Amino acid sequence: MRLSDVDQLFVPSAVAVFGASDREGSVAGMVFRNLLAGGFKGGCYPINPKYEKVAGERCYPDLAALDKHVELALIATPADKVAGILDQCGEAGVRAAVVHSAGFAERGERGVALQEKLVEAARRNRIRVLGPNCLGVMRPAHGLNATFGHEQALSGHVALVSQSGAVCTAMLDWAGPRRIGYSAVVSLGAAADVDFGDVLDYLALDSQTHSILLYVEGIRDARRFMSGLRAAARLKPVVVVKTGRHPAGSRAVKSHTGAWVGSSEVFRAVMERGGAVQVDSLDQLFAAAQVFGAGRRIAGNRMAIVTNGGGPGVLAADRAVELGLSLATLSDETRAELEKLLPEHWSHGNPIDVIGDAPAARYGAALRLCLADTNVDGVLAILAPLASVDPTAVAREVIEAAAKTRKPVLACWMGGTRVAEAHGLFSEHGVPHYDLPEVAAEALSFLGRQQRNQKLLMQSPGPLSQQLTPDVEGARLIIEGVMAEGRKTLGTIEAKAILAAFRIPTTQTVLARSPNEALIAAEALSFPVVMKINSPDIRYKSDVDGVRLNLTDAQSVRRAYGELTDRARSLRPEAHIEGVTVEHMVPSRAARELMVRVVRDPIFGPVISFGAGGTDTDVLADRALGLPPLNAFIVQTMIEHTRVARLMGAFGNMPPMNRQALARILQRVSEMVCELAEVIELEINPLIGNDLDVIAVDARIQVAYRPPQMPVYGHMAIHPYPQHLIERVPLPDGADLTIRPIRPEDAQMEQDFVRGLSEQTKYFRFMQAIKELTPEMLVRFTQIDYDREMALIGVVVDQGQEVEVGVARYMSRPGGDTCEFAIVVSDAWRNRGIGARLMRSLMANARAKGLRIMDGEVLSANTRMLALVKSLGFGIESDRLDPSVKQVSKVL
Repeated sequence: MRLSDVDQLFVPSAVAVFGASDREGSVAGMVFRNLLAGGFKGGCYPINPKYEKVAGERCYPDLAALDKHVELALIATPADKVAGILDQCGEAGVRAAVVHSAGFAERGERGVALQEKLVEAARRNRIRVLGPNCLGVMRPAHGLNATFGHEQALSGHVALVSQSGAVCTAMLDWAGPRRIGYSAVVSLGAAADVDFGDVLDYLALDSQTHSILLYVEGIRDARRFMSGLRAAARLKPVVVVKTGRHPAGSRAVKSHTGAWVGSSEVFRAVMERGGAVQVDSLDQLFAAAQVFGAGRRIAGNRMAIVTNGGGPGVLAADRAVELGLSLATLSDETRAELEKLLPEHWSHGNPIDVIGDAPAARYGAALRLCLADTNVDGVLAILAPLASVDPTAVAREVIEAAAKTRKPVLACWMGGTRVAEAHGLFSEHGVPHYDLPEVAAEALSFLGRQQRNQKLLMQSPGPLSQQLTPDVEGARLIIEGVMAEGRKTLGTIEAKAILAAFRIPTTQTVLARSPNEALIAAEALSFPVVMKINSPDIRYKSDVDGVRLNLTDAQSVRRAYGELTDRARSLRPEAHIEGVTVEHMVPSRAARELMVRVVRDPIFGPVISFGAGGTDTDVLADRALGLPPLNAFIVQTMIEHTRVARLMGAFGNMPPMNRQALARILQRVSEMVCELAEVIELEINPLIGNDLDVIAVDARIQVAYRPPQMPVYGHMAIHPYPQHLIERVPLPDGADLTIRPIRPEDAQMEQDFVRGLSEQTKYFRFMQAIKELTPEMLVRFTQIDYDREMALIGVVVDQGQEVEVGVARYMSRPGGDTCEFAIVVSDAWRNRGIGARLMRSLMANARAKGLRIMDGEVLSANTRMLALVKSLGFGIESDRLDPSVKQVSKVL
């Protein structure tokens, strides 16, 4: 089973170039000549009715005249001709195309109409299209240079995907002298069809690609982007540089690609949750390309610095600490050995200053001692070209040491002419090398950031508790009632009712429409009380001085009512004043004022922020963002990223705050925004926390109608764990079977399940002989995107432990309504109806997702499986190309 249908963009057997000519400046002509010069291993044919030959090769008027099967079309003709060419390609069975032509959405209304025609033609002919207005694609190992640039990439293991062709050419030019090779280079252009998600799907499982670089200007489809990003980042490092972080840049991006960009703060949170590393500049992207291209990983954030000069070592150390790395504390054994090796006046700590006159052997020995220390996770080697130093000899020591360790080793050889040979050696042997110590420290920090973000990526939040399930239906009815009245902002009491439905503790609130009602409410709630102005038209009560605290008697309550309503009418005469709300005053003992806010990003959907609360929230800007769904690990990470977290521990006479209660509230808010697509904005401020409890004192919620065509969780960039699909099924022999979606933590159980299958069953399932799942397969099978794929496992409990007895999965094909399925049942649990039960549940889920056709391949020898699918109504046909395979399909 495969997730990507863009394979032929990267490994076509034959290519046709539309518009190719020998005319000076012809884009198609440059593309054709690049194909010839790059050593493309397949057939390459120019198509242009105006020419008989191009670049000395026979030229054809159209595909019909070619009379050869072509898998990839490269199109560089006027924009208004492209849709017709795609129709011609569809008739000839071409399934992939690159449109280099400009003149589409970036050119205004007429261009938008042409782009819509292009997309319609691509869909109609089932062709995946890269572009338009793109540089093209390179696959160096295949000899494919389907671009019109002048650069030819070296073959290697770094993939580059960019929305800017100019950035591609710059990266290619930069990589050449550093001997950094590429597995693929993709210029997306306008991305009318093939987008980041499609390319990331392919690269995730591409054996030639070890790391991925992305240049992002804007995102159109957040779900596809996040799905592809998370799939790739689970298996290999992904580094992203994002432009349009500020308004002026955003406007430039819109005019360039036609794509909208999200908030820079939100995008950074998205990258962290997606397991990727975001960098801020092309310089940093270059630095990351080197360090990740070396193929090393870091186990922790403890770094050692070996230097022949104190100043450069301190510069690197300062920058490393600013970026979240720590300086390793050398073990007693390492320090003792360094004392023997180095002169008496060495630095006696980390950074390890081996002194300016250190010969190559001394430098190398110190480096090897650091690498052998279990307290050290990575080493930065720095050299200043002092007169007594041979930079090339020291570089050879570093290269030799780096070859004998799994820890990352980075080099910073400062200077120019004297260190040029050393930099060449580092490039030749794959050692990341930099000119400045701060840049080298940044590069090492990217490894640490990737390792930290991987922990966020692996989280698959489930429901909080079966005992305290939220009243989703009740909350939705409240919202429907508000919208039926033509309102979009919930009143305080309504907002708190929504919070209560999701088991978030709130203060009891009573609405009073007169001074007397306010007094009755205060007596019922017991003094002291808080009174607040209540108006759907006043967003922030502080704007009208609309809060009175710690009212302790009847007279102060009556007086406060008049003051609040009179001042609100004076400052906001257009506002409808409903009265005031009365609440019991939350004790201020050991209290911390916090804030939780939800906003709806136009690209990535709901985003949850947490930080310091009170009236100065926006001024202090102390907040951390998280992309729902959240779990305890993600919540704790968010809390630790705020300054207010330092106030949650014990200090002075203050006991520590109940952080567990806070974490539960943040998770409940996450559940709320997952389940209630109608909620577009929420603010709990203040959220008061002490050592006993955390309680929502004030809340504001804004809602909007959910589009009727929106699927479940369609408002979110990350699909939550589908808890509602869990089923308990009694088997005919009395055993209890649980069918549920697979989770990342099922990895070991999935491995044990595959290991326990017979050799024949393994072969029937995977169509190849395997002993067990590779680490990549294990990640791919258990860490799935529930939006576009599903894996339902059947488990039974044996001696208190879950045991997997079967699994059925489907993967939906991009851009269509078809999915491919696979199923396998443990040999020991055959003939109990498990396969049929799993398949029926799988088909029901696919149908609910809007998929229309389920198909798959079954070996002809697998008679049991053929009998199963026949009983479920699948049609069975022989494969036209392979008689050992049957094609099975069913309309759902």
